Amino acid sequence: MPDRMTLYPVADDVLLAPGGRVVIRTYGVASAAGPDDGRPRPVTYRTWVTGVRDQPRYWHWCHFEEARTGHRRVLDWLTGRGPKPQPVTGG
Repeated sequence: MPDRMTLYPVADDVLLAPGGRVVIRTYGVASAAGPDDGRPRPVTYRTWVTGVRDQPRYWHWCHFEEARTGHRRVLDWLTGRGPKPQPVTGG
C-alpha cells in the first residue's frame, strides 16, 4: 500500500530537548491517482510529533495553509510560546 500513496512534504523541524530529539513533521498524503480515471485523490494533511515521552502526537488539517499554520502552532506549543493547538474541524 505505501507504493500507492503520495506524500507531499509541508514542513520538518527538529528540537533538541533534555530528553533527546523531538521531530515535528507536517505532510500531505493522498492515494495515488486511480488507473480508471487518472484523477488525483484528495490530500489530507497531518502533523506528527515523535520523541515526546507520553506518546507520538498527531494533528489533522484540512488544507495546505491550515497545515502550515498548524505546524507553526505545534512548534510554539512545544517551545512554550503558545497553547496546545487544536486540530481544524470542518472541510
